[in-house]
Amino acid sequence: MTAHWTIATVRKALDEGKISSVELVSAAFTEIEKEGGEGNRTFIRTFKNTAITQAAASDALRKMNVPQGPLAGIPVSLKDLLDVAGEPTTAGSAELAKIAQPASADADIVALLRAAGAVILGHTNMTEFAYSGLGINPHFGTPLNVWDRQIGRVPGGSSSGAALSVAENMAVAAIGSDTGGSIRIPSAFNRLYGFKPSFGRHSLKGVTPLARSLDTVGPLANSVECCRIIDAVMAGHPVPEANLRSLVGKRFGILETIALDDLDVEVAGSFVRALETIAKAGARLERIKVDAIERFWDIAKLGSIVGAEAFHAHRGFLQGHANGMDPRVRQRLEVAGGISSADYLDMLDLQKDMQVRTHLATRNYDAVLMPTVAIAPPELKPILASDELYGETNLKILRNTAIGNILGRPAMTIPIGMPDGAPVGLMVMGEHGGDAVVLDHAESIDYVLRQ
Repeated sequence: MTAHWTIATVRKALDEGKISSVELVSAAFTEIEKEGGEGNRTFIRTFKNTAITQAAASDALRKMNVPQGPLAGIPVSLKDLLDVAGEPTTAGSAELAKIAQPASADADIVALLRAAGAVILGHTNMTEFAYSGLGINPHFGTPLNVWDRQIGRVPGGSSSGAALSVAENMAVAAIGSDTGGSIRIPSAFNRLYGFKPSFGRHSLKGVTPLARSLDTVGPLANSVECCRIIDAVMAGHPVPEANLRSLVGKRFGILETIALDDLDVEVAGSFVRALETIAKAGARLERIKVDAIERFWDIAKLGSIVGAEAFHAHRGFLQGHANGMDPRVRQRLEVAGGISSADYLDMLDLQKDMQVRTHLATRNYDAVLMPTVAIAPPELKPILASDELYGETNLKILRNTAIGNILGRPAMTIPIGMPDGAPVGLMVMGEHGGDAVVLDHAESIDYVLRQ
């Protein structure tokens, strides 16, 4: 496929007869199967024959001028958490792959994607059970970040394969999950756009859980518009028209609490340059401190909500299959097993307090801005060699994005790094339920930054 396909450009090419869906899907599989490429580490399994058949059907309907959905004939990848009828769902786990039975039905959001015409290419690689922000998988390999391939850097996780499928032109868009940043981190690390919706916006039926209080699913793609289209489809809503807004008079809060601590030089530089451009476009930028965000550290002292709920979700599997798991994922789950019920309930109380008080502090802003990830994509080899470095780096990578998950808020990451420098993301976060508003502001900000 041509570099940087978006849903809009693909639909235009399809409608004008410049390319067919079969040609698009075949080009995607050419990239996936390329010798020496990242395809075998990006996908755990592919559905090639079915995808070609779906693409051919879409082409036939288009020739007959039969109306189709907004994703008609467009190749999309799915994280290996989402059920596909007739296929196993293995959550990046080699042990689970040994015993997993084919799903009896599509996950709800997969059914909605199909109804919109999407051609499903396969299940993408991920951190086992989605329990890390680094994207490392010792079972199926770790796809390398698009930046600095000679050195080799982490792809970001846990939706590592989802990001690489789009970045390497293996799919027009991808569906990932985000419990602590697993859509936004790999998107920011690979110069992509990624959207984490409000908690509860989309059905999670047929999606392997990690943490029931925090799990969300969302798109990774090459534009904000792509994310907006896919989000609407997965929510079962009509696809809204683009709503580019002038930034003149818009009021954006720059979150100082936690989010700006210990930034890498390249991250800080790209963030400042982006803010300067946004301000020149007429937006009002105000640095804000939100004391309630400090609850983030209070929760961390008790363990983590993710940890407690992940142990609950996977404790049965852990008891019978621990020896075959990623040792670092297993160790984190085992530690989380020591979180008491009292501490877990205290963490939920802290989360609620953080949500209520943060809303009071930010409700009058159009959006809150911060760097998506505090650091640039780190080198892979040193992290593989050190459990301590793995843990430290994972916490740094997850810190900013996890704030949005605890708050349950929608957040969009857009690429802002220099073309010849490290990939960096700008996060645009709104109020819970304000998904459409966040997408509109993110698209308007992105438009200004691209000028």
